[in-house]
Amino acid sequence: MAELVVSVDVGAPQDRVWKALTDWSDHDKWMLGTRASGGAAVGERIEAFTGIGRVGFLDTMVIRVWDPPERCVVRHTGTVVRGSGAFEVEPLGASRSRIVWSEWIDLPFGVLGRIGWLVAKPLARLGLLASLRRLRAHVESTA
Repeated sequence: MAELVVSVDVGAPQDRVWKALTDWSDHDKWMLGTRASGGAAVGERIEAFTGIGRVGFLDTMVIRVWDPPERCVVRHTGTVVRGSGAFEVEPLGASRSRIVWSEWIDLPFGVLGRIGWLVAKPLARLGLLASLRRLRAHVESTA
């Protein structure tokens, strides 16, 4: 199991940050190389295609916890990404919030998968951090 946790503080209230995070039609405006669509309740599906053009992979998920405006937990059910993920929006007063994005991925290929994660983790962290910073800029600019 591989773990990745990234957090970013945002100069906006919790409700506004949650709305931006869960507006799947705008996902591609801030998440690098990813288009998403999906539901907003426990048991509903989310689909996120990550790639360039038609080259990439589909990450299918089922919502396990939906607790607006605080927490969403999903189970990754695709062929490439399997495991769990979550994002939380923590209030930091009336006009600030913290996004905490966590992933717990089932690594394939045994020892080779664990070795590959040593290389992939820093890149995945940088990509997720860049995406969350883009989300922060998007949310703060729409104040």
